[in-house]
Amino acid sequence: MDVIINVKQLGRKHAILANKTIEIEDVGVNPSLEKLILAIVEQQVTAYRQRPQDSQLLPVLSKENIDNQAATGKVGFGINYNDRAPDLAKAQENALQAFKDGLFAVFAGEQEIKSLDETVALTPATALTFIRLTFLAGSFW
Repeated sequence: MDVIINVKQLGRKHAILANKTIEIEDVGVNPSLEKLILAIVEQQVTAYRQRPQDSQLLPVLSKENIDNQAATGKVGFGINYNDRAPDLAKAQENALQAFKDGLFAVFAGEQEIKSLDETVALTPATALTFIRLTFLAGSFW
C-alpha cells in the first residue's frame, strides 16, 4: 500500500519532507492511527537497514542531487556511519510514546488525528502530515 507522507516542523518555512510516497504493509482502508504509525516505523527501520554501510568510497553528488537535498535541509551521502542496527520493537514503542506525549501531531488531509484509536480513511490521494512540535523554553522571573 502506498502512502503520501509530509513531515513539517513549526517555525520552519519549508517542509522537512514533502509529498514522499512510501510503501507500507497493507493496513486496510480504515486503520487506526496506532496501526498506521507502527507500519510507517517498520518501513522506515527497514529502509534504514538497507542503506549502505560506511565504505571507503563515497558516492559523488551531482548539482541536481545537492539542490534536491538542500531543499529538505540536509545534504548527505545516505550512508550509515553507525554500525548498530535499530531495534524495530523499541522504535515502534518510542514512536507511540512520542505521540502520546504530544511531541508530534498527525493530520490526514486537513483533519487532525487526536488519538491512537481513531481511524484514518486512506485513499490514494490522502496525504499524512506529521508535524514535529517544539516546546518553548524559558523561565519564570
